[in-house]
Amino acid sequence: MIMADTVPLNDVRNIGIIAHIDAGKTTTTERILYYTGVIHKMGNVDDGNTTMDWMEQEQERGITITAANTTCFWNKKKINIIDTPGHVDFTMEVERSLKVLDGAVVVLCATSGVQSQTETVWRQADRYGVPRVAFINKLDRLGASFERVLGEIHERLGANAAAIQFPNASEEAFNAIVDIVENNYRIYKNDVGDDIEVTDIPEAFKAKTQDLRRKLIERLADADDKIAELYLEEKEITKEELKAAIRRSVVKNAFLPVLCGSSLKNKGVQLLLDAVCDYLPSPLDLPPVRGIDPSSKGEITRDVDPNAPLSALIFKVATDPYVGKLFYTRLYSGTITQGTQIYNASEQKRERVSKILIMHANKQEIVNKASAGEIIALVGLKESKSGNTLCDSEKMILIENMRIPEPVVSMSIEPKTKADQDKLGLTLRKFLDEDPSLRVDYDQETAQTIISGMGELHLEIIIDRMKREFGLETRVGRPEVAYKETLTQKVMGVVGKHISQTGGRGQYGHVVINVEPAEEKGKGIVFVDKIKGGSIPREYIKPIEKGIMVAAQTGVLAGYPVVDFTVTLVDGSYHEVDSSELAFQLAARNALKEALQKGKSVFLEPIMDIEVISPEGFMGAVLGDLNQRRAKIVSMGNRGSLKMARCDVPLAEMFNYVNAVRSLTQGRASFSMEPAYYDQVPVYIAEKIIGARQDHLANRKN
Repeated sequence: MIMADTVPLNDVRNIGIIAHIDAGKTTTTERILYYTGVIHKMGNVDDGNTTMDWMEQEQERGITITAANTTCFWNKKKINIIDTPGHVDFTMEVERSLKVLDGAVVVLCATSGVQSQTETVWRQADRYGVPRVAFINKLDRLGASFERVLGEIHERLGANAAAIQFPNASEEAFNAIVDIVENNYRIYKNDVGDDIEVTDIPEAFKAKTQDLRRKLIERLADADDKIAELYLEEKEITKEELKAAIRRSVVKNAFLPVLCGSSLKNKGVQLLLDAVCDYLPSPLDLPPVRGIDPSSKGEITRDVDPNAPLSALIFKVATDPYVGKLFYTRLYSGTITQGTQIYNASEQKRERVSKILIMHANKQEIVNKASAGEIIALVGLKESKSGNTLCDSEKMILIENMRIPEPVVSMSIEPKTKADQDKLGLTLRKFLDEDPSLRVDYDQETAQTIISGMGELHLEIIIDRMKREFGLETRVGRPEVAYKETLTQKVMGVVGKHISQTGGRGQYGHVVINVEPAEEKGKGIVFVDKIKGGSIPREYIKPIEKGIMVAAQTGVLAGYPVVDFTVTLVDGSYHEVDSSELAFQLAARNALKEALQKGKSVFLEPIMDIEVISPEGFMGAVLGDLNQRRAKIVSMGNRGSLKMARCDVPLAEMFNYVNAVRSLTQGRASFSMEPAYYDQVPVYIAEKIIGARQDHLANRKN
């Protein structure tokens, strides 16, 4: 084993394994750990004994719930790996992992191809500009097709991709890989995958190799000027020139090399490791990290240098039963030493680092210091949260936080005993620190605590963890859709006043606002201050904005949050003695409530992108059922011998769909679902929502 501190930065790879659920991410990571010598016995997802799926819930369900990271070495390169979940309910884990990674391996199933969640993680990687390689997995399975999946990578992901390997066959006959770049043939001689015979390419595959090599060079020519020049001049391109061009093109995110194998059958994983080392970037290959100077608000950068001022991002917080909170941190520049003091620029607090850990799934290795390019866990921080920037107090920087997805499902929760009420609050606070995609609200009308998340499974896992980790038994309501409200018409000159005189100093606040629907959906709430001539003093503008934001948390139709509108503060007045921040805050709240009444508010509901794959004989019944669920069919097609339908369907119609689709297809269909967008609720559905809300309130009072 090579010691971590002897590895130069250009030999470090910070990578993630990303994919749709059940494409084989965790199995691939398990094989990587075996071949790099980290583990000496390969675990299995079905047996619940893989290294990275260490949570009890992961082992029981056979899915990855939380992103786990570990470190291994291959070809003298240090590889920090994060294995991410594939289930849409845990998309926040993927989001925050991609924010801090330098490269990613996109795993695709050779039978299912590019699936809906594949597209989601691809878009997430695009958002953060993460260079990628693709690994077409499960080539041993019935219906596997390397060529079909390669075509889908072009069509559905829009990637400039080309094969750098291809399999000798599919399904049970798959036992060798043709390496187009190295120009050789690798035969897997045993089940463990470590006895590999390397030979010349057989005659039967030479024509296909030449054809795919030509396509590889053509794709590279679109991304790399040096290869384009050699290609146009019809010069011979050497193996070294080809590999260098692939690396340059991958690093600048202009090309996707496609590899193949079967992780479960131990084929192709070593070649994938070679590709990670050869083609994915080191921290030095990427641009300096960008951030904001908190004092000047101007953009600044930090070079990837252990001697530069410190800049680091806390991308995840987890609770360990032995050491307490773990703050997973990516170091972009500078060095952190155990026992030293650092500055949290987001919270404007000083923190002391008591321990620095290198994580191996749920196991820990204590180190004295860590430098730029490392992914570590810190212990001892008191005020820090996920998304916070750590830096030097003299050279401050604020790094942009990761995007936090909006929750789509809510449920009420209460402890089974009154004695546990305080314990519930403390436990939920710990989960909120860990998981930014979880929301907790208190409904004043129903006197209930409401938790909201990315789906039923997300909330189910939270409830299960409360019981197992904290011994907290709870009662929960049925899952409900996280509806939103928005207004449909512009409302001008709405007056809001708060005037109170009860003896002594009174309260006086008076605002005039214009409210209009947002031009672009998803922008949230925009507050514009157009006060001129001092009609409202500057110190009351922030309280007015706060009053708007507070009022927007409970809409006028059924108390759901109001989104996607612009409020412009145009006028108002104040009293020199009686005006206060509270008075203006309450005046703003009153004004917005009236504006929402006049602006004809409507409900918005989350629409899901669902992809169903079924044998042809059952597809008619599946589509008939989806039509009853208000689905709009977006596209239909084939997946090998199976039929595929892709639809937009309201989440409200999809609770317990898994049992329905199993019943309709004798358990032979599969589906995946993810949030797509919010859309207006039909009038007859809106009336039901309001009626149900009123019934609920009446029942609570009784």
